Amino acid sequence: MRFVYNKYKTYIHFAICGLLADALEPAGMRTSLSNNIALDLPSSALNPAAASPGPLVLSPRLHNRDLAPTKVEGRRWGRYSIFALWTNDVHNIANYSFAIGLYALGLGGWQILLSLGIGAALVYFFMNLSGYMGQKTGVPFPVISRISFGIHGAQIPALIRAVIAIAWFGIQTYLASVVFRVLLSAIHPGFADYDHNSILGLSTLGWACFVAIWFVQLAILAYGMEMVRRYEAFAGPVILVTVASLAGWMYFQVGGNIAWSIREPLSGGEMWRNIFAGGALWLTIYGTLILNFCDFARSSPCRKTILVGNFWGLPVNILVFAAITVLLCGGQFQLNGRVIESPTEIIAAIPNTFFLVLGCLAFLIVTVAVNIMANFVAPAFVLSNLAPKYLNFRRAGLISATVAVLILPWNLYNSPLVIVYFLSGLGALLGPLYGVIMVDYWLIRKSQVDVLQLYSEDPNGVYYYSRGVNLRAVAAFIPAAVIAILLALLPGFTSVAPFSWLFGAGIAGLLYRLIAKRQPFYADVSGESIAVDNVSH
Repeated sequence: MRFVYNKYKTYIHFAICGLLADALEPAGMRTSLSNNIALDLPSSALNPAAASPGPLVLSPRLHNRDLAPTKVEGRRWGRYSIFALWTNDVHNIANYSFAIGLYALGLGGWQILLSLGIGAALVYFFMNLSGYMGQKTGVPFPVISRISFGIHGAQIPALIRAVIAIAWFGIQTYLASVVFRVLLSAIHPGFADYDHNSILGLSTLGWACFVAIWFVQLAILAYGMEMVRRYEAFAGPVILVTVASLAGWMYFQVGGNIAWSIREPLSGGEMWRNIFAGGALWLTIYGTLILNFCDFARSSPCRKTILVGNFWGLPVNILVFAAITVLLCGGQFQLNGRVIESPTEIIAAIPNTFFLVLGCLAFLIVTVAVNIMANFVAPAFVLSNLAPKYLNFRRAGLISATVAVLILPWNLYNSPLVIVYFLSGLGALLGPLYGVIMVDYWLIRKSQVDVLQLYSEDPNGVYYYSRGVNLRAVAAFIPAAVIAILLALLPGFTSVAPFSWLFGAGIAGLLYRLIAKRQPFYADVSGESIAVDNVSH
């Protein structure tokens, strides 16, 4: 399992005037929508044999414009936007490092294709379940979590997701800055003179590069989710053309003759265990985005958009990615008998400074795209959910980005203890969270959700449970989380460690299915009456 966490160490899904002005905006101007709003419930929301009718008050502790549902009309995350989103994530450097590592496990070319194909099918299935929730309700992950964990208990899954994301955001920003620093030194060797001192662990050049990457990401987020969509749409083709060009160049270099394995391939039971383990590890890598994909899917116009966008962006894209991995790794091994660790090694070997710089810039662009989608959007929504009256999406993003600097992420990255036991331990909790949330939504409620009640603190409200916390969901989550952590981290469970996400999700889902409280009737009420325009996000 250490292999997974070494992968996570490199994965780290890489890489403001408007932002600061928003931070100075009076809170009252921003929250006027959510203060003292009373709505008459639609008749469809009421069980004829149940609660009495009355106005619903949207609590300012649970509602602001960024947490509100998005209007169905005007949703802009179409098929291409979703495809581009996944193109950036699939073709990032760390994923290539992971896939190339499968060669080291003794898998050959066709076995790697099969392993990643299995992983792609799993990711596609689970991602669709999460995406459909977001598309129907129009709400972000912290609000989705209120359905199963309660209006206040939802802070549990949200904060777990946010802590992981903030730490990885800082680490990946640091790694992107390292690439930027090397690139600047290559373009102008004089910059290297500023790379010898140390200020809190970084040189002067290191700090300049880190802050530059940090500000670029902040600037993109400052314009909200619409700018995130546009940047992802721009970065997707850039990385796709780059890796396809690398693959073509390598194919030309070896004359079409690549090595399908680096040693005698595995066979029998051990081969199949590693094939399925590789697929399960690929699913684990996407455990964070599987959980909060609704942050993006909430802005998709229909289910078919998610189905088609995810199909081309995940299984098809991942198989293309797997083929490129086999070509790059097998081609390089055919050339000099050495196994590369990353496509950047091939870029570094290009005997042309211009194309070398273009290649590095392409990977910088995609690492920023991955960092924003995987590690910046989630904590912005989570922190806004903590104090909706005072924190909107932009302010929350500024706070999370600041925390990511204060933790000095380069020190975290260089600490195996932090990476393996703290961050990876937290990562093992994602499967159980997913299991509880999905079983509650799909099997218990049959996708029937009263969106308006997600913003109500009425003690008689649907999602109030026990003082705002669904203790049954917590009771299902805790034992499953303990088991998942033990499987992931203890050396004695090495053989099953790659499957810890699946075990955690399955156990939590089964427990919740057994102990969840059933209702004879679940209201299905749209949030369209309080929805906001997508461009406001």
